[in-house]
Amino acid sequence: MGEVFRRRPPGRRVVVLLVAALLAAAVAIVLLRRPADGTTLRPGWAGTEQAGWIAGIISAVFSLVGTVAAVQALRVGRSDRAPATGRLVQVGRVPQSASWFQDRRAQLDLTRVARTGRTAVLTQVLSGMGGVGKTQLAAQFARRLAHTGELDLLVWITAISRDAILAGYAQAARQLHLVDPTVDPEQAASTLLNWCERTDHRWLVVLDNLDTPAHAAGWWPPANRHGRTIVTTRRRDAVLAAEGRVLVEVGLFSEVEAAGYLHRAIADPGRLAEAGQLAADLGHLPLAVAQAAAFIRDRGLDCAGYRRLLTDRRRRLDELVPQPDALPDDHRATVAATWSLSIDVADAAVPTGLARPVLNLVALLDPNGVPTALLTTAPVLAYLSDARGADGAVTTDVDDVDRALHNLHRLNLITHDPHGGALRAHALVQRATRDQLVEKQLARITRVAAGALLSRWPETETRPAVSQAFRANAVALHDHVGDLLLANDLHDVLIRLYSSLGEAGLVRAACAGSEQAIADSARLNGPDHTATLAFRLLHAFYQGRAGDAARAAEEFTTLTADCVRVLGPDAHLTLTTRHNIAFWRGEAGDPAGAAEATAEVLADRLRVNGPDHPETLNTRGSLAWLQGEAGEHAEAVVALRELLADCRRLLGPEHHVTLKARSGLAFQLGASGDHAAAVTETRTLIADYTRILGVEHPLTLTAHRNLAWWQGCTGDPQGATEALEELLATCLRVFGSDHRLTADATDALTYWRQHEQSDSISDE
Repeated sequence: MGEVFRRRPPGRRVVVLLVAALLAAAVAIVLLRRPADGTTLRPGWAGTEQAGWIAGIISAVFSLVGTVAAVQALRVGRSDRAPATGRLVQVGRVPQSASWFQDRRAQLDLTRVARTGRTAVLTQVLSGMGGVGKTQLAAQFARRLAHTGELDLLVWITAISRDAILAGYAQAARQLHLVDPTVDPEQAASTLLNWCERTDHRWLVVLDNLDTPAHAAGWWPPANRHGRTIVTTRRRDAVLAAEGRVLVEVGLFSEVEAAGYLHRAIADPGRLAEAGQLAADLGHLPLAVAQAAAFIRDRGLDCAGYRRLLTDRRRRLDELVPQPDALPDDHRATVAATWSLSIDVADAAVPTGLARPVLNLVALLDPNGVPTALLTTAPVLAYLSDARGADGAVTTDVDDVDRALHNLHRLNLITHDPHGGALRAHALVQRATRDQLVEKQLARITRVAAGALLSRWPETETRPAVSQAFRANAVALHDHVGDLLLANDLHDVLIRLYSSLGEAGLVRAACAGSEQAIADSARLNGPDHTATLAFRLLHAFYQGRAGDAARAAEEFTTLTADCVRVLGPDAHLTLTTRHNIAFWRGEAGDPAGAAEATAEVLADRLRVNGPDHPETLNTRGSLAWLQGEAGEHAEAVVALRELLADCRRLLGPEHHVTLKARSGLAFQLGASGDHAAAVTETRTLIADYTRILGVEHPLTLTAHRNLAWWQGCTGDPQGATEALEELLATCLRVFGSDHRLTADATDALTYWRQHEQSDSISDE
């Protein structure tokens, strides 16, 4: 060690002081032997006093020398721990800084944690998915410490195996002259770690790409307040956050960081249009952003052009990055290949052969949240069993799925919170996974995903957040597989999607989606296919909901003829179409004719479906409503009370048909003149709507509008006005000025304001 970290010799000042002390001691001895009067020193008080005085002087001189020497030693020690420029001992090559390196929040977090106290934070583990830039962050941190003179020893090891770790340690031990070059690597590595534990020299050990934590078992650098360890890994196993280690999650670029990189890397304002949108398309993944920028530069593209290529499902992800021999910044793999090793490791873990098929399924769903419940449905478990063994020879259960999700999570391929009920996956991981699927695999997994969604989709819109999650996953599935849903008779999942949109009050989205589905289904399956007819029914219904009742009745009339011709008079779709004709005739201004047609549909429902079927109960509700619209309010109230009792018994209190019957009853009570009862029923209904559907659900807001109306009818126009003003503000914020609920609230508010003014004039 003396030849590598050489301590500086004592300073000249210490030498001078030591010589002076020796001279003083000599003088003292002479004085003690021969007093000032030349006589020989004799025993007695005077001699003793003189000797004590001289000894005190000598003691003070030596004390001064000791103090100066101690201060000088401290300076020497400090200097020894901060070697002169060029004296840093480095083992291994720190990766070069990436071009246009971005100072990131993760870099600040790394520095902040490192400076919280050397006795508390000695080992930091940078964990994140492949491509987030963990190695670059560690390299930048190491370079800063080295350049500011804060290191005596820097060891950088690519920790791909136990042997690689031992070899790096052994090389450091040899460069420090701790061992003879002939000593075997394991003994040399032990010697280095022992030295690291005892030394007061400042050291940093970086274990880069420690993607198998077992490789470092027994070989973690020791705790020493003068040393620090940085580890980069794709894993987030519990062992990595053991005592004395801090797990630092390295995430994606922020929007600002991604945009900053693209602007610096492309550096041509004319090619930067849609740069922010491109960064979002790439999921702000640093590796993807860097490789996309290189591709744009090489091919003379702009960001908008690259976005068009990226959205083309016919192109594989590895076609949209530079060739492996032209990757930027010493990248070792393309974006698509970055995760292949992690997938292999996850798939090899127990339960073997399960992580990959689970990821294949997740790759077709919403990257922002896949309900975990979907992965434990019967269609999924059957698919996973088949994927692991021919003809389901290996049975997969719920526990197996949980363990497979854990394996994917700890390798940062997904983010899964077992208690959160959902998992997330980066969109580019999904894209790279889909690119590996052959056509037959994709078709099979599409069927499985559609079956899983339908098997768990909530029957009613009573939990808005859950329904929104299912809609998002259905939209993602459709976006990822295109025509496969319609070409393989999987249109039911789209029917459920557009129905859910409409039930949630997103009527225009339901109209637009069903209209596009009509065109796609007619193109793929023909105009008389069941899917095409079903989409026509949806479109007509939500066209009526959007305010065009006459057009809806007209479309349903045409559709009924086609359904009878293609499917027969008793088919479910035919009966549903006939029911809607009657309903929209009533909405268009012919309640009597609509009631007569609905009675005919009810007779057929009872014959085909029976009295307890939800559709039969729904038709009963429509008939009672139309009776009220025709002026028979008392009869409507009686019919709705009977219906409500049956719905509660057969369907439960929160079923949408039950809630619809309660709404109809409250309205018909008011229409019959019992305004106080209408207010009471509507208030109770609002409380349940708010609890079940949410405060801003269209049915909740419709009930608020009805409550304000009946409140005004009870003689409180001012209360009605105030309630409607608040409701209108909510509708404008939630739905905008063109929504039907906004228009209804505006009309009601105008009416009660005028009524309030009339009452004021009358009082005067």
